[in-house]
This record gives sequence, C-alpha cells and structure tokens, in this order.
Amino acid sequence: MDGGRTNRPERRDQFTGRGSALSGTEFAGIGVQFALTILVFVFAGLWLDRRLGTSPWLVVICVFAGAAGGFYSMYRRVTAAQRRDAERMANERGTRR
Repeated sequence: MDGGRTNRPERRDQFTGRGSALSGTEFAGIGVQFALTILVFVFAGLWLDRRLGTSPWLVVICVFAGAAGGFYSMYRRVTAAQRRDAERMANERGTRR
C-alpha cells in the first residue's frame, strides 16, 4: 500500500490552480460573513429594543433571523461551489473522450 494515498492525481482548476470544491479562504469568508450577519442583526435588535421598549424580545428575534439568514447564505454559496465543481468535472470528462 502507499500509505493511504490514492493513485489518482489531484484535480486542479486550470485557471486558478486550486483544487476542487471550496478552498480554505472561501470557508473563512463564509464564516466571517455568517458572524457579521448575526452581529448586524444583534445591533439592529438592540437599537429597536431601545426605541420601542421591548427588551429583550427583538434582540432574540433578530439573533435567530440573523442566524437563519447566515445559514441560507452559507447554503447558497456551498451549493453553488458544488454545482461549479460538478460542471467542471463533467466538462473534463467530455473533453477526455
């Protein structure tokens, strides 16, 4: 055996030289975007609570809304990357034949 390595070469994007799917910087960007989305919604909830006197209800609602929005954005970015990767692999298969 070769120590758990496969004989297949690593697939790389012809333009960027990166491997398939999401890179580490894309994961970091998704995480930062998720955190910032929640923070923006928290501050919006705090501001609304002070203006309307509904503390802490709007903060709680905004935290959940921010988390839902962040998860939705994350889902869209990951599925788009998977779709791009699948299309690229299909194109590679088509040109090899």
